[in-house]
Amino acid sequence: MPKILLVEDNEMNRDMLSRRLQRKGFEVEMAVDGKQGVEMALTGKYDLILMDMSLPEIDGWEATRRVREADQTRAIPIIALTAHAMSGDREKAMAAGCNDYDTKPVELERLLAKIAALLPQ
Repeated sequence: MPKILLVEDNEMNRDMLSRRLQRKGFEVEMAVDGKQGVEMALTGKYDLILMDMSLPEIDGWEATRRVREADQTRAIPIIALTAHAMSGDREKAMAAGCNDYDTKPVELERLLAKIAALLPQ
């Protein structure tokens, strides 16, 4: 079963998305801020990271850059999640090191398609 790290500070979003992903067969671990997300990414073994961009401690942009800098986490696919779908955010997420980008509120089927495209078959 693929293991996902969900980095999300909003408890309601974290709870809802983690339960929905678990029902679809994913193992989900959660971090509540960017600092914890980086620490967990560096010490855990994850198949994919879902990274909120608006996080306390370290924002998602910087957290992604730190995950990409480390040899052991450089290849983990990262999908940026943001409620602020501003012009240029997708490009900014890709420049930070994300593999894909999705907007909140999360449309589960769209997100699942993006996850499937990034996980080894």
